[in-house]
Amino acid sequence: MGTNEKKSVRRRAARIVGTASAVAGMARNPDVRRAVLAAPFERLTGRDGHGGEPDVAPGAVTIPAPVGIDDFGRRSTATASSPTSADLLGEALADFDRAPEWFTLHSAWRGDPPGRLAEGDAFAQQLLLMDIPAEVRWTVVSAGATGLVLRGTGPMGIVLGLWATVVADGAGSLVRVDVGADGPPLRGPVGTTVMRSIDAALRVSVDRIAAMDAGASARPQWTVRDEPVVHTATGRVLDPRTPVVVGVGQVVQREPDAAADPVALAARALRAAAADSGVGDDLLRAADAVYAIPSASWTYRDQAALVAEAVGASPSERVQSTPYGGDGSQLLVNEAAAAVASGRSSIVLVAGAEAGSTLAALQKDGRSPAWPVQEDGAAPDRVVGVDRVANHEVETAVGLGAPVFMYALIESAVRRRRGHDVPTHRRAVAELWSRMSAIAARNPYAWSPTEVGADELATATPANRAISEPYNKLLCANLQVDLASGLVVTSVAAAQAAGVPQDRWVFVLAGASAHDEWFVSERADLSRSPAIRAAGRAVLDHAGLTIDQVAHVDLYSCFPSAVQIAADALDLPLDDPDRPLSVTGGLTFAGGPGNAYGSHAIATMVPILRADPTSTGLSTSLGWYATKHAVGLYSATPPQVAYAHLRPTVDRPPARRALRTYEGDVVVEAVTVPYDRSGRPEAAVLSTLTPDGDRVLVRTDDAAIVALALAVDGDPIGRTVRLAAGAATLVRRKVAALPDPPRAPVRVERDGAVAIVTLDRPEVRNAIDVRAATALEQAIDDAEADDGVRVIVLTGAGGTFCAGMDLKAAARGEIPVTERRGPLGLTGRPPLKPLVVAVEGSALAGGCELALAADLVVAADDAVFGVPEVRRGLLAAAGGVMRLRDRLPRNIAMELTLTGDPMPSQRLADLGLVNRVVPAGGALAAALELAHRISANAPLSVSVGKQMVDAAPAWHPDEAFERQSVMASPVILSDDAREGVLAFAEGRDPVWTGR
Repeated sequence: MGTNEKKSVRRRAARIVGTASAVAGMARNPDVRRAVLAAPFERLTGRDGHGGEPDVAPGAVTIPAPVGIDDFGRRSTATASSPTSADLLGEALADFDRAPEWFTLHSAWRGDPPGRLAEGDAFAQQLLLMDIPAEVRWTVVSAGATGLVLRGTGPMGIVLGLWATVVADGAGSLVRVDVGADGPPLRGPVGTTVMRSIDAALRVSVDRIAAMDAGASARPQWTVRDEPVVHTATGRVLDPRTPVVVGVGQVVQREPDAAADPVALAARALRAAAADSGVGDDLLRAADAVYAIPSASWTYRDQAALVAEAVGASPSERVQSTPYGGDGSQLLVNEAAAAVASGRSSIVLVAGAEAGSTLAALQKDGRSPAWPVQEDGAAPDRVVGVDRVANHEVETAVGLGAPVFMYALIESAVRRRRGHDVPTHRRAVAELWSRMSAIAARNPYAWSPTEVGADELATATPANRAISEPYNKLLCANLQVDLASGLVVTSVAAAQAAGVPQDRWVFVLAGASAHDEWFVSERADLSRSPAIRAAGRAVLDHAGLTIDQVAHVDLYSCFPSAVQIAADALDLPLDDPDRPLSVTGGLTFAGGPGNAYGSHAIATMVPILRADPTSTGLSTSLGWYATKHAVGLYSATPPQVAYAHLRPTVDRPPARRALRTYEGDVVVEAVTVPYDRSGRPEAAVLSTLTPDGDRVLVRTDDAAIVALALAVDGDPIGRTVRLAAGAATLVRRKVAALPDPPRAPVRVERDGAVAIVTLDRPEVRNAIDVRAATALEQAIDDAEADDGVRVIVLTGAGGTFCAGMDLKAAARGEIPVTERRGPLGLTGRPPLKPLVVAVEGSALAGGCELALAADLVVAADDAVFGVPEVRRGLLAAAGGVMRLRDRLPRNIAMELTLTGDPMPSQRLADLGLVNRVVPAGGALAAALELAHRISANAPLSVSVGKQMVDAAPAWHPDEAFERQSVMASPVILSDDAREGVLAFAEGRDPVWTGR
């Protein structure tokens, strides 16, 4: 290609990129997104981008279309009634500094805000069009008591008009807002999608105008510029969307106060955070998102809404974490930082609070608190995190339904891993917790700021009664507290615009979230957390650091076993005096405010990092029984790479089966003894392993077994017990090795951006039982969550693909249907990412149904497919019959369904079901080649393309093109689209971001 040709290509690329930037709509604003999704195809009924009459507002008054709107090829309008008089509302609109209060397209000012508008004024404003900033230069045509008229020009020849009109309607007023748009980029299907977004934005805008107070604006009008920010201390030039924590606040209320519900305490903490930023309450009023950590002491339907109201914020998005889980605090900060980094938010408030101490005091007096109760329909915009039943039925059956008992059981497994006998470990745990108390004694926000010695902690007394062996009360989280925390997370551009001094900035370098095998009773090793290890490595690798370069640490510390497990996973020593494992003192002494402890850890970490600006801090949060985890990495020094919320694939060992009944000899793996309030042992709870590696939980009040669990005659771990007729008997004192878990029924490997999932039960031709279905579901979930995985390949071990449901297991009542993905762990909800199956041998019954759930099929030339369920009085109801009819001609689907006869791969390739037929033994290699070709393409294009292929057959011809435009627009206007065009023009490979 010659020089002139290259220049021409580059010019065309620049035009395409500019067009994409200019014609986008308002996807960043959550209010707008909800409005778009509420009625995505309303323009098909007449509003096709060429105008239409607005809904008639209540009352007799109407506002005609404004003069000049017909000059534009694309038009949008919305109306609303307001209790504010027309004169006052018109005056408020003319003060265009208040535009960010109501004009949802506003992103930032270019230069100074325009102030009160006057005819002939000119100013520049940055609008958000489909998540892409576009500069518009406005000229004021008129402004006064009846509203305003603006004309503007944007990039690539776009012209715009904005009308806001107000007329009297009784004691109030009627408001109408119109936008006209035209120009080459808007004269096509993309323009239709853009105008749909503007429709949604105007509906939100006009409602905000109607709700405006005619007085002075309460919302600060800072000029947030979408321009690089210079970090003074390092000289680094930062992306304006780089997330920082700019303010932290904590509240400790040691005297009960019936007037202070958790929301009131959270608002106090946020005001303290705003003061800590150096800006004050204006920072809270400017927030565009509020994230709430749900209170356990008082339940709210939309806690974020009440917190926002209490601090004077008018957020576009309200978010909360799941109702139960201490991972929620760090998880919300991870999500807040992601929202800032994406440009979806500029200022996010994160708050949590508990008033458990006050609630207990009121209940002791026989009173109930008069705290807020919201209407039934109240709900946040979004809930983040994993919300599942915490316990397997075998766990609750033996009394392990509360954290104190479960963590006490886990503690004995940790003791075994650490090689301690009972007295040594009891001392080690007491010393660990004594060091925690010493940290709390220096923490002004600790609930119990008193240092407690190891001897006192290890000794059961009336004030420190035994709860569950080996835990006394002062080794457990203290949930009966009145504590609150508030964090303010902003972009560096917003921080600079608000005037937050840079020495208050602490950067969120990276965040990660993951979960372990969900039920404790199914974990391979009770003493380890592969999920914490994966999340910790993910954030450290992202930041280019090792754990030795992390100077400050806070590990979630509800119970000693949780700290020891996390320290092991992160390769942290337990007793390093220069790097203690908490900055607060932990949940016993600093306090355990329900789900919100992690936010106190962050609030305590931030001042430490400000004082030590070149250092790095790491904080962990966890939920339930070391089940779900979130990790954050922080520093006052800017990051080397852009922030990311990572969801790494967890390298889980094989899960154990949790057996409901078992008779025979078992090896004791872990023990605890719960105590009643008088200090008497109630029973012994044993976790035992069968010779096959399955787990059996036992609860017994047999005196000999209780004495065994209490180590009256030596360490109980490794002893052999016989289970028979509902009783447990010690049969062998010699310590035995713990049996390994059964082989994993599903293996997962990574090959670049491809996850290879292998069904690994060749002894039964990879038939699916409950355990295999659960493992398959988990493998698919992990691959879906991991942004590094772009394609999934499913295959089978031992020269065959899958024989379907394990009929012998089904005969025992073990039906392989999982909680989230349904039959066989996949077919009810196939992955959103592309799924390629590699079939060797046979894909029969459920195996054929798995193949039919895939997007692409590669098969060996001797492979066969079939649904022989009719021969067993069954039916291929895991999606088989349904998908056969969808993918094959009717008569072929009938033949397969009614005869049960298999069909060879080549025949199915001829009919279009199989994509590639390869020599036997080559299916996986061919599938991987196909998968890598897919993974090399733009992720968003692949994702939307897959959705469109699946959705298009159901579209009516009259709306098909419109629906296609709606789906395609985010791709056409994406960062990756611009990157692809520029990479082509510059003769290089594209670098995809998935945005």
